[in-house]
Amino acid sequence: MSAADDLVRPAEYPRSSRYDPGWLLDLDMGPNPLWLLEDLARDLELRPGMRVLDLGSGRGATSVFLAREFKVEVVAADLWVDARAAAEVFSEAGVADLVEAVNAEAHALPFEPGSFDAIVSIDSYEYFGTADGYLAYLVRFLRPGGQLGVATPGMTREIRALGAIPPHIKAVVGWEAIAWHTPEWWRFQWEVTELVTVTSARLQERGWHDWLLWARACLERSPGQDNVNRQVVEMLEADQGEFLSFAMVTARKH
Repeated sequence: MSAADDLVRPAEYPRSSRYDPGWLLDLDMGPNPLWLLEDLARDLELRPGMRVLDLGSGRGATSVFLAREFKVEVVAADLWVDARAAAEVFSEAGVADLVEAVNAEAHALPFEPGSFDAIVSIDSYEYFGTADGYLAYLVRFLRPGGQLGVATPGMTREIRALGAIPPHIKAVVGWEAIAWHTPEWWRFQWEVTELVTVTSARLQERGWHDWLLWARACLERSPGQDNVNRQVVEMLEADQGEFLSFAMVTARKH
């Protein structure tokens, strides 16, 4: 049995388990994106025909999932992945009629105000969304009552409260771990703006373990990145859920 076999878990993630683990691993730009999106979607109301921005869409797995599973129209926006390469993924997956690929930086989005019914961001919001003013910028692209959903690496306790980044995390992530926050931090950060109502803010149950299964499969699949993936595996094995998980946060624009 290979580590990739552990990525098919129909009891926990029935929708995601219909996708080929090899296909997902080939599109890797962050841990277990479909598990995160499937879990996050339970706190959202996604209906056919909605226009959804997949912000930080990577190589496109989450955009394919949104289009197939919810029949929404998706704009897949990413800075680092060429839009033509992403468009090929969407075409091969049979969702080219529902997904548009766009190269865009998260602080300079090329959209009109009120363009989207929902914005989702999986495995990427920690890179651009922690600044105090970012939510105010982002929600301008939502229609009134529009939804925002984020799945981002999270902590069981704030690093500020701990006084330091735990050594096993610092050894792998370095100072960037200061962008990983608790759900309570995110709830306050968003609600204090009075621009949105937070509808859920939680840690993913056994999120560290899902992440570990993904990292083991990446280690097995990509020997060229052996050192990086091995370090992540070792970090998660050392953590055992003491500090690490994923923060799942959703909100509605007023």
